[in-house]
Amino acid sequence: MQTRWLVAGSAALLLLTGCGAAPTALARDTLPPAPATDVPAVTPGSSASAPGVVALAGGGGAGGTVANAGHRSTATPNATVWLCHPGVAPDPCVGDRSTTAVSAHETRTVSPSSPANTRNVDCFYVYPTVSNESSDNSDLQVQQAEIDVAQEQASQFSSVCDVWAPMYRQITWTGLAHGSAQVVVTALSSLAAAFTDYMAHDNHGRPIVFIGHSQGAAMLIMLLRNSFDHSAALRHQLMSAIILGGDLTVAPGSTVGGAFDNIPACTSPGQTGCVIAYSSFLEEPPQDTGFGKPGQGAALLWGETQTSGQQVLCTDPAALDGNAGSLKPLFLTSSQPNQAVTTPWVTYPQLYTGSCQSKDGITWLQVNPSTDQTDVRPRVKENAGPAWGLHQYDVDLALGNLIDIVAGQEASYH
Repeated sequence: MQTRWLVAGSAALLLLTGCGAAPTALARDTLPPAPATDVPAVTPGSSASAPGVVALAGGGGAGGTVANAGHRSTATPNATVWLCHPGVAPDPCVGDRSTTAVSAHETRTVSPSSPANTRNVDCFYVYPTVSNESSDNSDLQVQQAEIDVAQEQASQFSSVCDVWAPMYRQITWTGLAHGSAQVVVTALSSLAAAFTDYMAHDNHGRPIVFIGHSQGAAMLIMLLRNSFDHSAALRHQLMSAIILGGDLTVAPGSTVGGAFDNIPACTSPGQTGCVIAYSSFLEEPPQDTGFGKPGQGAALLWGETQTSGQQVLCTDPAALDGNAGSLKPLFLTSSQPNQAVTTPWVTYPQLYTGSCQSKDGITWLQVNPSTDQTDVRPRVKENAGPAWGLHQYDVDLALGNLIDIVAGQEASYH
């Protein structure tokens, strides 16, 4: 059984398993937003090791159980435990990316992995809710759940960037059930400490692509809002942010004015310093959905309570890579029905199209599978019902587009 991560329904934050088990609900009014004043920020300042970054006071980068080979060899008060970083072994964010493309007529074409050369861009990945530890916040031990989701969501990005993924004291299923502002503060403080450590010792001025989904998206919204959004120096290093399934908001009809004041939505291929965000559905979401509506569901995790005067952002990944609406899904072969595929990854060209839609206060990425009855390739389903949409596939359905977008942004940035 493959565990899935944080999703949201109307008036509740929910957790979903990939086998269709009954969700566990968290009442909306039991999770107050994290007070911004209690959350440490990464701000411009002075640092002997990394000009422009100030180390956080305290923080959650240490604590919990330090795991296997992922942590720094040099012990420091805020020693970061790395799930992924260049040179660590094993590293779930790199590996065999060879992919079989299965056409509508079941023709199979294999594309081998590109060489894993050193990149000029860093990707900073924050994983979604996967921890089933009994505490409200996870420890920092690398477990199979984090390894699996990093492989699925982040490893393909290693073709265009060096992927850095810290362990952080994320809100566990238990913590979501209890619901308190402190669990949010603990998770964000831990992530912010890891990011400050990375900036001080590892980044060396390289441009950064932020990648997060669900709880990971919410954490990145807070991290970027508390630091990059109001720092021109830090925004200069922001190549882009891919923040999916987190209900990032903008002012209606604008590219900013909601979660961020100065980090705009990406609107054209090659644009840098911008954000990509969406939640995907197979059909128009019902009013009780927790995605695509401001001030409820996933937005509550990062502190958005305003239900009017805001619009959840949708940026079309197919349009941003100039692919005329066609989505480029990438799935781990192990998660798909038997397609006689021997590579670790499989893709289905021209099976899905996508476009951003907005109606009755809800904004979403509409995913349309091919209606060709002779095309027998497997289709994704809204496993937990229309209110949940395709949350569990937000990354997979457009992973090929997102890789191409980052490649285009890198060319523009440099």
